[in-house]
Amino acid sequence: MKPDAISIRTALEARLAALGARVEAIEEAQREPLDDDLSEQAVAREDDEALDGVERAAMAEIARIRQAIGRIEAGTFGQCLACGEPIAEARLRASPTAARCIACASDDAD
Repeated sequence: MKPDAISIRTALEARLAALGARVEAIEEAQREPLDDDLSEQAVAREDDEALDGVERAAMAEIARIRQAIGRIEAGTFGQCLACGEPIAEARLRASPTAARCIACASDDAD
């Protein structure tokens, strides 16, 4: 494993732990019983909807991080999944979970 991959993996694992804690806190907050006041219940349900969105985003990021760690373990980290060419180091530093090079990612956006 290259030194860059080691430092990136360490950062990814730290982010994974932080996201896991965030998801746990959201789930704990949503397990709290509702207030007897109907207007308070409406506010709580709106808050739950917002938290659901945050949780979905966190879970998607967790999945991307786990995939990136898997690529590090497999020795394919930094290699585009679409074309097989190396992903630019600057791209990986900006987005360590990137699985495609800029060209292939741009093609996907079209």
